[in-house]
Amino acid sequence: MKRVFLGIILAGTVSAAFAQKSEVNEAKKKWGIFQLTSQGASTPLAKKLETIKSGLANTDKAIADEKSKVMPEAWSYRALFASSAAILDTVDAANADANIKIAQEAITEGKKIDAKGSEKDNFALAETNIANAVRNAGVMAYNKKDYKTAYTKFVQATVINPQDTSMYLNAGIAARNTEDWPATVQQFKKVISLNSPQSSELYNELVDITLRKQKDTTAALGIIKEAVAKYPDNVELIKTETQIYIDRGDAAKSEQMLNALATKEPTNPNYQVLLGNIYFSQALKLQNERNKIDAKKVKEFNDVTAKMNGLLDKSLPFYKKALEIDPKNAGALETLKTIYGFRNDTKNYEDIKKRLDALLKQ
Repeated sequence: MKRVFLGIILAGTVSAAFAQKSEVNEAKKKWGIFQLTSQGASTPLAKKLETIKSGLANTDKAIADEKSKVMPEAWSYRALFASSAAILDTVDAANADANIKIAQEAITEGKKIDAKGSEKDNFALAETNIANAVRNAGVMAYNKKDYKTAYTKFVQATVINPQDTSMYLNAGIAARNTEDWPATVQQFKKVISLNSPQSSELYNELVDITLRKQKDTTAALGIIKEAVAKYPDNVELIKTETQIYIDRGDAAKSEQMLNALATKEPTNPNYQVLLGNIYFSQALKLQNERNKIDAKKVKEFNDVTAKMNGLLDKSLPFYKKALEIDPKNAGALETLKTIYGFRNDTKNYEDIKKRLDALLKQ
């Protein structure tokens, strides 16, 4: 009797085990069908989604059973089906989001019980699917000019993969299109922190946003200082910094800073051009002021003209020095052409123009 009883228990146990595995096996079978049909371009999307939906229904039953829900495969195939549905469903965003949530929950639960790591490859594939689904949703929203949704999706993608610089960059671009400047700055700074090859250009944009959109010169100077420490050859940033000091009425600070740089790199013509720009930009300001003076106020007009010429005189040696270092420096040639034209210095004007024309033809 004992052997018969044991035999019955064993038979019953084996039968129950097969019953528990049937839904999981069915899900596996449908996953194989889906993989085969998904490779064929001729398979209609509706057919693919139907297979996924059916397979997901099998996993619904598997995880509802107390015995089969402890099987890692029940969760890994659930994650595969749901994540694949999220990628394929490009029409119903809400449904795609729901499937992403199902897949994420399945991965979390499945990994808890997959002590041997038997399903690690399936979980990894599902995670890749989720990341791709979120990225795709962001790109599609962006292409539809739905920049707010695009921003949300790209940020979601950075949560999934915190090292994906492209998604931080995309998020920043989407935020820029909605004129959400704090979010733009935040995302671009994150790209920079991950040492992206685009960091130098992004610093330029951050400074521009901080100055033009947020009107915060102090923050801009902080960004410039950080950027120049990393990219000392970023002339645009140095130029902007000197202009900030000039606009603040602190030309001496600009000159001090540039002189230090020029001393450190005496063969760098850009610093000479920027030193010349300190005085040239002030001369342009005076020219604008002079244009507003009443023609009857001759003395005032002449006084401003004298100050303006004095500033131009100060700028000339720097531009000439730049050309000594680099005879083809376009910035120095352009400004000298402007100065000589303003002063009706025909000889020097023609000489500089000839050099500049020859440079432009190269």
